[in-house]
Formats: sequence, C-alpha cells, structure tokens
Amino acid sequence: MASFLVEGGIRLLGEITPQGAKNEALQVISAVLLTDETVHIHNVPEIRDVKSLIELLIDFGVEVEKTNINAYKFTARNVDLDYLETHQFLKKAATLRGSIMLLGPLLGRFGIGKMPKPGGDKIGRRRVDTHFVGFEKLGATFHYDGSAGFYTVDGKHLTGTYMHLDEASVTGTANLVMAAVMAKGETVIYNAACEPYLQQLCNMLVRMGANIEGVGSNLLKIQGVNGLRGTDHTLLPDMIEIGSFIGLAAMTQSEITIKNARIDQLGLIPDTFRKLGIELIFKGDDIYIPAQDHYEIEAYIDGSILTISDAIWPGFTPDLLSIALVTATQAKGTVLIHQKMFESRLFFVDKLIDMGAQIILCDPHRATVIGLNRKVALKSIAMTSPDIRAGVSLLIAALSAQGTSEIHNIEQIDRGYQFIDQRLNQLGAKIIRKE
Repeated sequence: MASFLVEGGIRLLGEITPQGAKNEALQVISAVLLTDETVHIHNVPEIRDVKSLIELLIDFGVEVEKTNINAYKFTARNVDLDYLETHQFLKKAATLRGSIMLLGPLLGRFGIGKMPKPGGDKIGRRRVDTHFVGFEKLGATFHYDGSAGFYTVDGKHLTGTYMHLDEASVTGTANLVMAAVMAKGETVIYNAACEPYLQQLCNMLVRMGANIEGVGSNLLKIQGVNGLRGTDHTLLPDMIEIGSFIGLAAMTQSEITIKNARIDQLGLIPDTFRKLGIELIFKGDDIYIPAQDHYEIEAYIDGSILTISDAIWPGFTPDLLSIALVTATQAKGTVLIHQKMFESRLFFVDKLIDMGAQIILCDPHRATVIGLNRKVALKSIAMTSPDIRAGVSLLIAALSAQGTSEIHNIEQIDRGYQFIDQRLNQLGAKIIRKE
C-alpha cells in the first residue's frame, strides 16, 4: 500500500491541463468491441481504472497499440468469448466497476455477456438493475447467480423497443445504447442520462455508423444498423479534475490557470464554486483562479443557508460534492452539503474534523460545514483514502494544512487522477510518494 507525505501551507502557482475524462474513457473504450475495424482514441488518461480496462480488452484478444502517451488504437477483430468463462476474467473484472460497461457492446455485437458483480468505490449501494431491466426489454434473458455474484445476459436476437428508465443512470444508459445500436428496429429510451460523457459516446457511435437521435436530451431514439465501422475519437477534459483544481486553488490561496477546460461542457460546476465565493475568470477556454486570501459563501436571497446538492445532468455532479465540502471548510459562512445518491460518500468527514474542520454530519446524506474563514488552519494528521473523490479531498485538505500529513491507500486516488503528485509538484507542491 502506497502513501503520500504532504507538506501543507504552500501556495501554488502556474498552469495545469486536465487529463482526459475518466468516466468517458470507460464507456468509449468499451465501445470498441462493437466493430471489427480500428478505433483510435485520444486524450486517454493514464490512470489505474483505465489501464485495467485496457488490460481486460487485451485478454479478450483485442489488438491494442499505444500510439502516443495518451492515445491508443483498438481493433476488436478476433474477440475470444471463451475468456468470459475463465477464472482470470472473473478475478480481473470483479475488481473494476467500469468492467460492467463491456456488457452492452458484448451483447450488441455477439449476443452474449457475462460479468461478475463489479467492484469500485465503497460509497454505498450502486445498483445495476437499470442495465439488466433494459437488456430484458430488448429481448435478452438475464440470470444472476447470487452465490457466485455472477451476471449472465443472453440475447442473440435483440429487438428495438420503448423503455422508460427507472433512473437516469449514466452507465445504464450507455450500456443500453451500445446494446441497441445493432438491435433490429427502433429503440426509444426515455429518462436517459444526458451527461457530456454520454453525449460523447453517442456522437462517437454516430460517426461509426449508428443512427441515434436526441443526443443531449433525455429522450433517445435509436434505429438499429447491421454493423459499425472504425473512427477517431478525442475524450473531453475531466470535469471532476477541473472542479478539484478549482477547490485546490481556493484552499491553498493559489494562483492557478486550468488550460483547455472545455468550459462549454462544465454545466453548473463553475457557478457552484462561485457560490462558495471563489473567483473564476474565463480566458478563452482557460479558467484563471486568482489567489484569494478569503472567500465567502453566498446565502439565498431570503438569508437562509446555501445548500449544495447533487443532481442528474445538467445538475451538479455527485463526484464533486466531496471537493465542495472540503473547500467550504476554510470559507466564510455556512453551507449544507446534500449527497443524495450515495449514503456512504460523506463518511470521510471524520478525518476533516480531526484536522480541525467544523462539520456536523447530520445523517449519511447531509453535512453542515461551518467555514473557519482561515482563522484556524487545518492541522496535519495521518489518514486513509476511502475512495477516489474523498481521497483527493483529503489531499486538498492536507495541502492547505499546517505541517506534514500522511495519506494512506493512495491507490484509490491513482484510480482516477493521472500522476497527480507529479503534476501538483510542478506547481510548487511538496508531495512525496512512499511505496
């Protein structure tokens, strides 16, 4: 298990470019299974979860060529479906939550998909019913072996249908879109997710020959086609990294420019951080955050306490609530953080409380943060990263604290953030990785 030694209290300065979007990468890399032609994907982040998915595709027999530091060519000409029956597949796929994204393309192209219960962050229940109910509506049969924790989906003759999703699941929508693009007839998906990641996947599939209408809305219409061709695709910059850098700049009183941020795809993220009092200046497609000695949380017009909560797109993404929470600890004012989707994602606040933050954990979904207005600096402690986003939140807290903190289990951070210690050290941070 690796750790970070983090020296706090240092102001950072400089420019940083966000990595390619992790959540988009897991979807579009899985989609290469839909064609036997070559798919060239650019801006792929060098992070643990993405590398694990690529290794899984190689084990399936997909030809993978790394063409640049962040670019790969994938050719799924000779896919070995027998690999689904191996213990190696069971073991590897179970450790990676993103592996569930392979089910849709496997079912769409080959009519069969198998998957162990996927792993990932321990942030509460993350049900996958939306995926399998949708597959069944397309005509597939579904079986779950509870004792082995193994899903099997069989659908040799998928047929288009109407479905109204019970939740606007991003991964569920992506899986169903990939299964439906080669189903016979028309598929209509209502209450579909419409996050930028999903829009990117749909646009990529259209370039491959798919027929999809309504991209960017919650109503998708898909006319099945007989086959798909290869394409080139470039990932968006990671909006979660961008939000993390905004929070980092505010907490450490740093002057940072986030380059090539695709501001048009960030939705409510900039405005939400502005509500915390953080000054953001757009310069073309760059976000400039000036050094701020103080930042003050807004109140509502009637004077009541601000609430920041997660919501489906175009609402505020749940992946940034941890960042908003830690950023608020040094603001002036009070905010209620409401994590609606996952009941365990706020449990890392005990570490922040140990550092001196004033936080009341109201219940598994809500925490009230009383900003310290920098009157009392956070103190350094030893702590363990419970998941990707909480891990980076703790890293931000450590960078703003007095003294040297130690963060264990940083493999969680590595799953979602590319060379984060090296990149922040280039801005002046002092982070030492201990293996």
